[in-house]
Amino acid sequence: MNKLKLGWIGLGNMGNPMVKNLLNAGFEVTVHNRTKEKESQSIEAGASSANSLQELMENCDVVLTMLSDDAAVKEVFDGPLGLLNRESPGKIIINMSTVSPATSRYLATNCSKREVTFIDAPVSGSVKPAQDGTLVILVGSTAESYEKVKPIFDVLGKISIHVGAAGVASSAKLAINYLLGLNLQGLAETIIFAENNGVSKEDMLNIINEGACGNGITKIKSTSILEDSYPAAFALKHLVKDLGLAKEAGLNTPLIEPLFDSYAAAQYEGLGDQDVMAIIQSLRK
Repeated sequence: MNKLKLGWIGLGNMGNPMVKNLLNAGFEVTVHNRTKEKESQSIEAGASSANSLQELMENCDVVLTMLSDDAAVKEVFDGPLGLLNRESPGKIIINMSTVSPATSRYLATNCSKREVTFIDAPVSGSVKPAQDGTLVILVGSTAESYEKVKPIFDVLGKISIHVGAAGVASSAKLAINYLLGLNLQGLAETIIFAENNGVSKEDMLNIINEGACGNGITKIKSTSILEDSYPAAFALKHLVKDLGLAKEAGLNTPLIEPLFDSYAAAQYEGLGDQDVMAIIQSLRK
């Protein structure tokens, strides 16, 4: 069994399979979720349950968070019953949620005041890579802290990339999600244009995926387009949030405004809980 005792907060579509992979690798994992029913999958896989965030912090060497947005992360860290509510010198907290670079720097400062090490580690990849342990993990921390927790990342991802200090990894995550949005918007527009001019989506996807314009994401999303079914691997509403964070962080390019507006319109139309590829349904209207 690995010696590090891990705590995990946030057991959604990503969190549960990630915890399972850590358990299978021999880590001792304790979980805590505000909605206790969401702990059941991880407990069945062998995790323990903590009654509070403070209990989790007290009993674990490393606590990992995988939450929905900046507000939820800040509440878990700084709330009246949060992780930093008590002195915990020597502990490590890894935030794997996608938040703004400013929030990551803020959390790093607050952790430092408590003699807690903060690591910014958002992931590139959705549910299937989380299940398979093939995420790409972007790490913001000191080199020394990265080496301490790298065995954790080696289980959760196919690669972890130390990109700089806390906050830099959040910037890298927003950058890659901007490219994701561009890819899928372009794919959707291409399919619609082709269909409107007599080219079947089957043929157009074959042309794309067999040529130089094909890539991992076009191939992954082809089945959804062919079936016109978009169960959320990465919910469209989360990309809207991330594009908004990128704008707040200073992304000011010719395509960011129309891209953000397009996905925001799709969310407004009720597609927010669908997969991000559901942008094609919005554009067809």
